[in-house]
Amino acid sequence: MLLTIDVGNTHTVLGLFDGEDIVEHWRISTDARRTADELAVLLNGLMGMHPLLGEELGDGIEGIAICSTVPSVLHELREVTRRYYGDVPAVLVEPGIKTGVPILMDHPKEVGADRIINALAAVELYEGPCVVVDFGTATTFDAVSARGEYVGGVIAPGIEISVEALGVKGAQLRKIELARPRSVIGKNTVEAMQSGIIYGFAGQVDGVVTRMARELADDPDDVTVIATGGLAPLVLGEASVIDEHEPWLTLIGLRLVYERNVSRT
Repeated sequence: MLLTIDVGNTHTVLGLFDGEDIVEHWRISTDARRTADELAVLLNGLMGMHPLLGEELGDGIEGIAICSTVPSVLHELREVTRRYYGDVPAVLVEPGIKTGVPILMDHPKEVGADRIINALAAVELYEGPCVVVDFGTATTFDAVSARGEYVGGVIAPGIEISVEALGVKGAQLRKIELARPRSVIGKNTVEAMQSGIIYGFAGQVDGVVTRMARELADDPDDVTVIATGGLAPLVLGEASVIDEHEPWLTLIGLRLVYERNVSRT
């Protein structure tokens, strides 16, 4: 079994692979204050519920692949692998790790590990050229060329950030449930805010991706658009440019990175 861990700013997603198949997954909150010991207890509790794994921490885990946008959590997870999974090969995505994705950026080290991992998985699954739209704390748009190169992207405020900002800055507004309203024209304040979020972000996706596709390929129709991230289902039915939805894109990319960096005997 391969354990994959994708640490985002808001949530951490874990996946368990049996070969190429993801057989279990969990989503937990990201807390930069958690220590390595606390993370080990949490992992033990989650994986202890799976019938294919043993009761002891590490039983059944043959490899680990991790990427993180939160440096402090990556540091603690490094300690987890050392102390609790010492005999298990572990790949932490950081400079020097083989991804097979050329990064055509002014400052390649500035690109988030998760964005490179997403690009790798997108090319493996759908070939290039493609655009990956990741709906997380930020909404990111990543462009991958026909040759599998990461050529750049766009970063926009995420859906949850926008909702929170409305609730904080709007004197008569409040936090709302992220759900599709009855109609575009809201009949009350909550529905009006829901409409602004859902259809506003769908329009943003359509507009940004359309412009990216024009720059990425001679024929924009050749560009495959893949949506991922925990909030993607909110706009899938409204954004017209999305071709594919792959909720485990980053985890699949972590599996691929592990295979590229750990020699098989």
